[in-house]
Amino acid sequence: MDTSSRRTFIKSSAAALLVPTFIPRTYLFGNAVPPSRAITVAQIGCGRMGMEDLRGTIVHDLCRVVAVCDLDANRREAARADVEQFYRAKGETRVDVRAYADYQEILARRDIDAVLVTPPDHWHAKMAVDAILAGKDVHVQKPITYDIAEGIALRTAVRAKQRVLQTGSQQRSSKPWETFRIASEAVRNGRIGTLKTIRVGIGIDQPKGRAPQAQPVPATFDYTSWLGPAPEQPYMEDRVHPQSGYGRPGWITTEDFGLGMITNWGAHHMDIAQWAMGMELSGPRRVSGAADFMQRDVWTVHHGYHVEMDYSNGVQLILDDKYPNGLRFEGSNGWVFCARGAAQVTASDPTAPAGQPKALDASDPAILSAPFTDRDVRWMPSDNHYRNWLEAIPTRKDPIAPVDQAVRSMQACATAWISMKLNRPVTWDPAKEEFTDDAAANAMRMRAPRSAQYDVYRVMRSAHM
Repeated sequence: MDTSSRRTFIKSSAAALLVPTFIPRTYLFGNAVPPSRAITVAQIGCGRMGMEDLRGTIVHDLCRVVAVCDLDANRREAARADVEQFYRAKGETRVDVRAYADYQEILARRDIDAVLVTPPDHWHAKMAVDAILAGKDVHVQKPITYDIAEGIALRTAVRAKQRVLQTGSQQRSSKPWETFRIASEAVRNGRIGTLKTIRVGIGIDQPKGRAPQAQPVPATFDYTSWLGPAPEQPYMEDRVHPQSGYGRPGWITTEDFGLGMITNWGAHHMDIAQWAMGMELSGPRRVSGAADFMQRDVWTVHHGYHVEMDYSNGVQLILDDKYPNGLRFEGSNGWVFCARGAAQVTASDPTAPAGQPKALDASDPAILSAPFTDRDVRWMPSDNHYRNWLEAIPTRKDPIAPVDQAVRSMQACATAWISMKLNRPVTWDPAKEEFTDDAAANAMRMRAPRSAQYDVYRVMRSAHM
């Protein structure tokens, strides 16, 4: 795709987001999926997480997977074969599963009710918004969007179209990580007294160890379309995904496509942190971050990091690359730690020099085991994230990880990234969803290469669609 064509792509993508201010009531309320019919689902993006989403959804009789989509022909055909094999194993002899390279063809199918959106981060918002405007319900992987402006646009579209959107923040659903639900409910209900500090570890990315070097584009991969709204650049397998297998993709560690651990694991843990402290529809006020960004390497995201966030409720949240992966909540009457993985025997102390803490631990076991009362705040029941989404579709009610809260989790991560990039503190206004008296920081709420799209986003927001 030449430069002129890419400009046309961006402008046409932006224009596609325009919708009339008046939306017929029959369109808003007349297209819910009847509970008596299986929800027809398509998978968009068939990489490592895409296959996990696909396999996690298809097992539920509430749905029927009828289509898959990917720009990599090998992954596309593998996903189709996977779906066909699943239904044939159930005794079916005729299985109709269509495979597409262009996701717009899926959205044009009126028989498809819902889509799983699992592309690289820089495509999340565009595909999800397009799906919403096409009348589909959506499950979109975390982080819900690449940047702050996209999140506001997607939230606006979801609420205006009254669609059901679930974010892939599966730590909110019980199995296999009950640790996060148990710990966050305990904190939310004051079992450690007044919450003072939250220490969050999100892991650390290491440099690849070699300089960027262009490679030939595989014949089976549409790299130009894959780039989409991202800046033009030569193909490098290390910045896209492995051509063999489903190993960790390089786009996660390339800032043009993903922002690194601050949104990769950060989206998971910041979501739980704000949920636990009752700030799931707000965000930090002051953010001070510093980080080492990879230089002269094929990868470009941050390496080491330290971020301090101050909330209006008096809580300070600290992210540091030396903390174990998980969350430690410290209050006036004790502490709670939660993480993924099997429990170990070492203490849940983020300053411990070695050892993995328990997946769920507390200063007093009663903090985690005491019964709740009718006055306590309890989370929505959900022991399976995909089933929770499917069950929400016929009811038209929010699932456990709704768009509004997911956008706020992304904003917290993005404000940290912006502070890290600027290498100075920033002041965030959660009510206005902008930085206070900070033109440089506010400019980073959106991606400069896609400025044409954001003109439309602002129109959507100001007109409330």
